[in-house]
Amino acid sequence: MSRIVLGVSGGVAAYKAAHLLRAFTEAGHDVRVVPTAGALHFVGAATFEALSGNPVTADVWSDVPEVAHVRIGQNAELVVVAPATADLLARAAAGRADDLLTATLLTASCPVIFVPAMHTEMWLHPATQDNVATLRRRGAVVLPPAVGRLTGPDSGPGRLPEPADIAALASVVLTQGPAALGHDLAGRRVVVSAGGTREPLDPVRYLGNRSSGRQGWALARVAAARGAEVVLVAAGVDAPAPFGVRVVPVGTAEELRTAMLAEAPDADVVVMSAAVADFRPATEAATKLKKGSSTEPTSVALVRNPDVLEELVRKRAPGQLIVGFAAETGDADGDVLAHARAKLARKGCDLLVVNDVSAGQVFGRSDNAVVVLGADGTATEVPLGGKDAVAAGIWAAVTPRLAAPPNG
Repeated sequence: MSRIVLGVSGGVAAYKAAHLLRAFTEAGHDVRVVPTAGALHFVGAATFEALSGNPVTADVWSDVPEVAHVRIGQNAELVVVAPATADLLARAAAGRADDLLTATLLTASCPVIFVPAMHTEMWLHPATQDNVATLRRRGAVVLPPAVGRLTGPDSGPGRLPEPADIAALASVVLTQGPAALGHDLAGRRVVVSAGGTREPLDPVRYLGNRSSGRQGWALARVAAARGAEVVLVAAGVDAPAPFGVRVVPVGTAEELRTAMLAEAPDADVVVMSAAVADFRPATEAATKLKKGSSTEPTSVALVRNPDVLEELVRKRAPGQLIVGFAAETGDADGDVLAHARAKLARKGCDLLVVNDVSAGQVFGRSDNAVVVLGADGTATEVPLGGKDAVAAGIWAAVTPRLAAPPNG
């Protein structure tokens, strides 16, 4: 259990802070909510107290004997400010201490995450961008806002990410520190494939696999948090898009191939984490194949699907980094890593992320552990953890290998 301070500033997105608070407490954390006076116009203190089990106040004059304006920050293991309005970012960047939340930020020595939410014009204003740059330079994590519906009819960047995304990324910072969500992918374009392809047999049935797409989702979410422009080619996964990520839905291996070849040419990094079917039925029946009917097949002829990773490597743009995935089991011919090294050499990608899927590991589970093999002979172990933590470990292996940007 970790001690988390949830700061809430005065924007309409403050209602989502209650859902984030619930996510933190259900994960077993002890949460102290510190709202601004403005936040309490949107969500009352009683709601935060009932959900957290801790007292809530916005000013430094309550609980004076506790010296709350100092103790809350000193005792925290993580501070998350969600939503962080333009005003709150400005006051934090200026080092103000004119309420309990900003005083807490000045006394906290733990990691701090700001999750901005405001109208697009406010987010894009040079003053806000300067404040964000200042906070990042000081070591804080400032997540990019989501793009979508804002107050009233307006839409654009400035929407608060969904609480599930914030909670997942906060868990990464708790376990790995703020560097795990550094802004080192800013200005980069990343294309990630995720999920498992589905090869139709008839209008009802298909050949598929057990991939849930969770690891690919986490890779996309963490890349977006680290500043990248992210495209997620999603095969057979019906789930909310991670914030800041454009999703291209696909079904079959051929559809995935078409989408990846269209999106990859101007990408800095291409990550093939999708489980692409090696084979598909040679024919797709126009009507359902019924048992006992004249159309019932006695066997299903298969044809080989294209090797999408091999084609991406062959057609890669200069300086592009390509990351493959391998779900392996050991057998009489070799262990998991031996098979993975052979695949890395055969495919020609720069990195290969190896999952040991023996005995039902990985598929459908909330945690994972991988080994990242490099074409240069390196092997980096990413220990068991949540899939966002594993994603951060994978990106930590990727980013040092990226070519310097043209203006870098």
